[in-house]
Amino acid sequence: MNTATTTAPIATTTGRPWLSAYPPGVPADIEPAQYASLVQLMEESFQKFAARTAYSFMGKDLTFGETDSLSRAFAAYLQGLGLAKGDRVAIMMPNVPQYPVAVAAILRAGFVVVNVNPLYTPRELEHQLKDSGSKAIVIIENFANTLQQCIANTPVKHVVLAAMGDMLGGVKGALVNYVVRKVKKMVPAYSLPGAVRFKDAIDRGTRGTLRKPEIKPDDVAVLQYTGGTTGVSKGAVLLHRNVIANLLQSEAWNQPMMGKVPANEQPTSVCALPLYHIFAFTVGMMLNLRTGGKLILIPNPRDLPAVLKELSKHKFHSFPAVNTLFNGLANHPDFGKVDWSNLKVSVGGGMAVQGAVAKLWLEKTACPICEGYGLSETSPSASCNPVTSTAFTGTIGVPLPSTHMKCIDDDGNEVPLGQPGEIAIKGPQVMAGYWQRPDETAKVMTADGYFKSGDIGVMDERGYFKIVDRKKDMVLVSGFNVYPNEVEEVVMQMPGVAECAVVGVPDDKTGEAVKLVMVKRDPALTEEQVREYCRANLTGYKQPRVIEFRTDLPKTPVGKILRRELRDKK
Repeated sequence: MNTATTTAPIATTTGRPWLSAYPPGVPADIEPAQYASLVQLMEESFQKFAARTAYSFMGKDLTFGETDSLSRAFAAYLQGLGLAKGDRVAIMMPNVPQYPVAVAAILRAGFVVVNVNPLYTPRELEHQLKDSGSKAIVIIENFANTLQQCIANTPVKHVVLAAMGDMLGGVKGALVNYVVRKVKKMVPAYSLPGAVRFKDAIDRGTRGTLRKPEIKPDDVAVLQYTGGTTGVSKGAVLLHRNVIANLLQSEAWNQPMMGKVPANEQPTSVCALPLYHIFAFTVGMMLNLRTGGKLILIPNPRDLPAVLKELSKHKFHSFPAVNTLFNGLANHPDFGKVDWSNLKVSVGGGMAVQGAVAKLWLEKTACPICEGYGLSETSPSASCNPVTSTAFTGTIGVPLPSTHMKCIDDDGNEVPLGQPGEIAIKGPQVMAGYWQRPDETAKVMTADGYFKSGDIGVMDERGYFKIVDRKKDMVLVSGFNVYPNEVEEVVMQMPGVAECAVVGVPDDKTGEAVKLVMVKRDPALTEEQVREYCRANLTGYKQPRVIEFRTDLPKTPVGKILRRELRDKK
């Protein structure tokens, strides 16, 4: 593993045309060295905001002070298992309060957080536990059966079992657990001998003492596994200073609007994206710890009626989400039951935000979606549109403070302005490398410390970047490059279209042809109408040769459309 591929914050302004796009008050650079570790940052907030609500979940609030004492006890319990500093501890849970408690505990104990997608199959889980070398796992009982099927093939020796109602208190907690287990039957039978209940682990830790390890900026904080949509799943090594840098960058970026939250209101964010995803982990949980904000935990963002019902009970100011979620909520009949008037920042990430969705969101909330961009390898945020924007730009904005970006060709040379090239990123949030894969790290890092994203983009004269597409998603039609994002953007403007995705399919005449897979909003929409619309809006080689209607599109749990699955099932 290479841990020397990033540098200190870049303080020069040369070659950064985007700085002129920064709103007043946003600094060119941030100073991550103000904290030695995430633990120092968390403990500062636990003291400073002790009486404030840190997390709100199913009507129950957890304060910063309670998070402090619970995580200290759990950290002491984990240390008592005999784990050594730097050992990996996996977390496999949805957005429940035990998640942030476990994260704080693992880091305070001197261990490394391994975020695991709770919807993984046994095969995927086994790969991640083995690859990371995780010796312990904190898992919600709903997915214990998955773990049971693969644990014998992993290094995991210690299992802590959480339940949905653990943190809700006596009667309510027992009732929620009963409904989850017996009524909704969401907990398949499992056998994990020796597993310890989350509440029991806390009780044991309360009787123990937390030994405070020395944690340095270059110590590993998180192994963030890349989704596996680009090949075998790899762990991006995020150091304490990487995550610190990114949450400070996000804080500085949001300040022009979040600074308008009235002094008598606690800044509040919606956490509908899963915490195991780096977007929610950093820009949701970690950023809120730093700012003393309240985080509304949404355990299942796919249950739109439940999401809207929960949001109707709160006043909130920040909403990071993906295009799919913005789209689903804005089109839901219950949308008007929520008070959106306090919303200051809507950040779109994870996938391209579509113009039609952004337009509808602005109409309904009066808060524009500021599209941002990032990857697991960049902790995640690399660029974003100014939060003071009043209109959707269709770009991924400009690089964040202390961040350099450029577009390069296959030889690593910067391409001329306005020409497509692979987006390369340099900054204090860039990972140290891939876990125990120096060969893979070498493929994505340039000699001068830039991370090659695999995304094709263009930069304009103002320093705004636009994604044209993934390198591998490009469709080659008779020698012409077709970028799926462009075709999708056009089709989404057509009335009656709910969702769509574009992939390349083999074609005898042109090598590849464009295939459009779409979900109708208007059942009466015909294939010929779609073709007519595309003929009017796209040049010949960009028009779909094949059009397929479906009831839904395959997506990751975060809501990103899986083009690869559509390609594989032609």
